[in-house]
Amino acid sequence: MIRLSNDEIAFFKREGYLIKRNVLDPDLMEQARTRLWEGAPPTLDRYNPESWVGPFKKEEECEDTKNRRSGFRWNFREPGGEDWMVQLLATDPNVWGMAEQFLGEGNLVAADRIRGIYCILPYGDEPERPTTCHVDAHPFHLGVVGYIDHVLPGGGGFTVWPGSHRKFYYDFHSQYKNEQTKQYDKDREFFNQQPYVECHGGPGDIVFWHHRIGHAAGHNHSKQIRQAVLYDFRKKDIEQTMEEPPCEDMWRDWDGIHGLRGGG
Repeated sequence: MIRLSNDEIAFFKREGYLIKRNVLDPDLMEQARTRLWEGAPPTLDRYNPESWVGPFKKEEECEDTKNRRSGFRWNFREPGGEDWMVQLLATDPNVWGMAEQFLGEGNLVAADRIRGIYCILPYGDEPERPTTCHVDAHPFHLGVVGYIDHVLPGGGGFTVWPGSHRKFYYDFHSQYKNEQTKQYDKDREFFNQQPYVECHGGPGDIVFWHHRIGHAAGHNHSKQIRQAVLYDFRKKDIEQTMEEPPCEDMWRDWDGIHGLRGGG
């Protein structure tokens, strides 16, 4: 069983994210990759990398939220509720166990689906564009991104602005809902001028992230399709706590972090 060390929990507390390597099940990752290609448009050939370069052709774009394709983005949500897909990420014993280290044993809402497989096509000759952060709008506590294939440097990896969670947490009128104060835009402008970390890695690597950290999907200048699975952990009491104002101790609801010395 993979467990978090106190140093890793302190790093997450301070930086707002944590990378763990070689966590996910190889057989389930292969099943996910195969399932992804079942949802691909005809011109994308799994065995021809030259066919992967975006953007999607107009006739292959799709507004169906179960298999949304537009520009360089491909969000394949359709298999997100299939049992094996939930087992790949959310209920993987290692992932679930580490999430409980953050939020407390027995506190997590049962997982019945994940977001799905989120892809970014290679940009090809697309010019460089600025990387800017945002904070997610829906209520949850702890996010996790899992890579089911190689994500190279510059390959569209999940990108974070370290430490920004400690600012953004107080830029909302409530702990978990999307009710921004006027300070949010000011802090977002500030962090967009600060260094960020692109989390690249290999199949099976995961990234835990705090729900208020500034983040973005990186730009994909590699020759690989960025393939990631995502899930949002929530505590059972989120219905009661999500409208409460931000706490002086932002870690009050995090049983594994609350009271931990160090880490900010």
